[in-house]
Amino acid sequence: MSAITLWVKTHPRLTAWIVLAIGMNAMVIFEARTVGLLLGQWLALVVATTLVAGLCVWIIGWEDDAEDLEAEEAAKPAAESPPAAAKK
Repeated sequence: MSAITLWVKTHPRLTAWIVLAIGMNAMVIFEARTVGLLLGQWLALVVATTLVAGLCVWIIGWEDDAEDLEAEEAAKPAAESPPAAAKK
């Protein structure tokens, strides 16, 4: 169990993609079960739904990337600024 927890903490976006894809595919399969799709159509529907789930996680991750970039830029000038005596 600890190996799974470690993997989830190490790969949060991939974990989110998997969980979201499972949930979205479950809803799509439940709603489309009576439509009468062929095997190739089912496969295309599941693949498309899984890719949309990945796209959603990627777009949501943009906010995390922006926050990380802002934190790096805020820390950078303070770390690279020369001492006050060297400026004169």
